[in-house]
Amino acid sequence: MTGSNKHMLVPQLRFPEFRNAEEWTTYNLGQLSKIVTERVGDDDCIPYTITSGVGLISQQEKLGRTIAGNSLKNYILLQHNDFAYNKSATKAYPQGYIACYQGHERAAVPNSIFTCFRPALNLVIPAFLDNLFIANLHGKWLKNRVAVGARANGALQINNDDLMKVPVPLPTGSQSLSEQKKIADCLSSLDDLLTAEVQKLDTLKKYKQGLMQQLFPREGESVPRLRFPEFQSEGEWVYEKIGDCLEKVIDYRGKAPPKAESGVQLITAKNVRFGWLDMSCNEYISADEYESWMSKGIPRVGDILFTTEAPLGNVAFFPCTGKFALGQRIITLRTKPKKCLAEFLFQALLTPDMQKKIDFHSTGSTAKGIKSKVFVNLSFCYPKISEQQKIAEVLSSLDNFIAAQSQKLDVLKNHKKGLMQQLFPVFDEILA
Repeated sequence: MTGSNKHMLVPQLRFPEFRNAEEWTTYNLGQLSKIVTERVGDDDCIPYTITSGVGLISQQEKLGRTIAGNSLKNYILLQHNDFAYNKSATKAYPQGYIACYQGHERAAVPNSIFTCFRPALNLVIPAFLDNLFIANLHGKWLKNRVAVGARANGALQINNDDLMKVPVPLPTGSQSLSEQKKIADCLSSLDDLLTAEVQKLDTLKKYKQGLMQQLFPREGESVPRLRFPEFQSEGEWVYEKIGDCLEKVIDYRGKAPPKAESGVQLITAKNVRFGWLDMSCNEYISADEYESWMSKGIPRVGDILFTTEAPLGNVAFFPCTGKFALGQRIITLRTKPKKCLAEFLFQALLTPDMQKKIDFHSTGSTAKGIKSKVFVNLSFCYPKISEQQKIAEVLSSLDNFIAAQSQKLDVLKNHKKGLMQQLFPVFDEILA
């Protein structure tokens, strides 16, 4: 088989046993695989869908039901190690996502938004190919060859011929499959480690959620199910409106602020996550506009940022350092420190019961939102300051564990990304 590229390629990092092996070259995907056209017909099979960045998942598992209906007979039938290209754009994969079917049961995907192909196992290791698609090699190739279709689901118009022309880098010579397998096994071991760390993170988050449900009273009750020994004789918690515990509410839910290329960084609703600030989305307001825009009030350290819409109910603390302006769909909450600690209210707003209450009192069909005057009138239950502080300290320590685990996960993800960049030839050279 002859490669499609005129020049040879060499990855930056190669395992010792392959350093003297032949160079790499590129092949069209069509040289390494064939389009799958077999349909389900009257046979039994499990209908699948896809989750970008995760892979193929049965419709029952993802949606809680099977949606194939009468169209199942037209679904494309998959075998073990077949690939399914979903022609729906996502943020991470704007040119669509390709997943490898690793199951052994009869499976199928909708023919309307999928193109499927079967790799030639004597030429390419499926797990090796899968890692190239995870790195979005196909997207970089297809980005100038697709257009968003007219359908509401955002399906992409992509010709199968263009898909089959995706250049795939492979080692050449008699050791090609051995080197592919070595790379795939190395990355698979990292994936196993990542999976274990994700499970640890999920366990920590679930533990905190369960603990919160014990440390805060149920809706309509005034005593929590779990109470620290020193507070067991303190009596019932007090119900009041959230607004009665606030010294100040700064409401910036109106029109969007005037954006600038640089200046004072904006904190918008998309920066406020569920318990933390994500400052990776950078927008700015002119320094000259800052005073007039922030005329309603300037937040200070310890204030709580609460999103009223898109997303609804996210909470974070105002940053400890730096100068920031606030965008729309955010209100700032400043508590009365002798009545309610900011750290306690922060945790209370994250509880499942409070989130349900916020959602129940929201309005809107497309994007649900809550008005600040409705929010501050929601009922809120709290104990004495000393018990508030104890609860906040315990939950905050868990937040620190969760943050540390998240950082560990990010380090591993970046390590894998960097390793992939070295184990494969540079994509720009592949696509040249």
